[in-house]
Amino acid sequence: MPANQQILLDNRPQGEATVGNFKLVTTDTPALTDGQVLVRHHYLSLDPYMRGRMNDSKSYAASQPLGEVMIGGTVGEIVESKHPKFKAGDQVVGMGGWQAYSVVNADQPGALRRVDTTHVPLSYYLGAVGMPGVTAWYGLVKIIAPKAGETVVVSAATGAVGSAFAALARARGCRVVGIAGGPDKCAYAVNELGFDACIDYKLHKDMYSLAKALKEACPNGIDGYFENVGGMVLDAVLLRMNAFGRIAVCGMIAGYDGAPLPLANPALILVNRLKIEGFIVSEHMEVWPEALTELGTLVATGKLRPRETVAQGLASAPEAFMGLLKGKNFGKQLVRLV
Repeated sequence: MPANQQILLDNRPQGEATVGNFKLVTTDTPALTDGQVLVRHHYLSLDPYMRGRMNDSKSYAASQPLGEVMIGGTVGEIVESKHPKFKAGDQVVGMGGWQAYSVVNADQPGALRRVDTTHVPLSYYLGAVGMPGVTAWYGLVKIIAPKAGETVVVSAATGAVGSAFAALARARGCRVVGIAGGPDKCAYAVNELGFDACIDYKLHKDMYSLAKALKEACPNGIDGYFENVGGMVLDAVLLRMNAFGRIAVCGMIAGYDGAPLPLANPALILVNRLKIEGFIVSEHMEVWPEALTELGTLVATGKLRPRETVAQGLASAPEAFMGLLKGKNFGKQLVRLV
């Protein structure tokens, strides 16, 4: 069995996360028992939710245990199998974590899913045709539930979730407006992802300035908002929401360092009779087949062309993760392992 490189959570962040919170180790890979498969990971997914799991505090997901392999999505290839439904060479997606190989009990529900790379590249199963894509689908379809002609807004617009959200919303006849950081990301959102407009939040010092930009981009107000950020961005959007608007809360990356994010004008929730619903996509596995079918079709037909930022080698994962939390990535952040 091959030697296995792993990245462990060594200590918990005090405020901002650092590369010093992690430790790279090499371990022996255990021999397979019946029902198990050995997966060599080709790509590791880096996602904002991982920052919340590093804290030892109450959240929607259990804290990442100290001294254990960091949790994370992976795609790769089965190199050895002792399970009748999987064979060497099968390409699979799972939650293999920050390591080169994983031994998986393939009978465990949802542990591994075989994927077809004929029309969809393997790495896309960690982004547009994976958990981020399904996240965008659920928030749009099940919570915002837009009608054709309505205006929808998404923060972190050029990331893995935001880019999928744009394609899905355009397919439903919506006006789609993004919020992103920097002129390059905003140009990409409009020119390649098909957003009707994109606002550079870095040009705005407070919620009133950002709300003014939103008023220009959304002359008919905002009917649906997909929240990835929180903080000033949410405050600005609330000032432009229409009556009976819907807000799908997926992430609050502005508050992942542990400090609370106060809301400036909570009375607007009542004034505009807003529906605000948080969700965790792994709690809605029943929609995944439908969502993945639509997302795969959008990719295969060229209507969704996601961008990726790829770090090379397992040792680069902590630094790439710090960059993700600061918005340095362009599109989906991955680590290539082979």
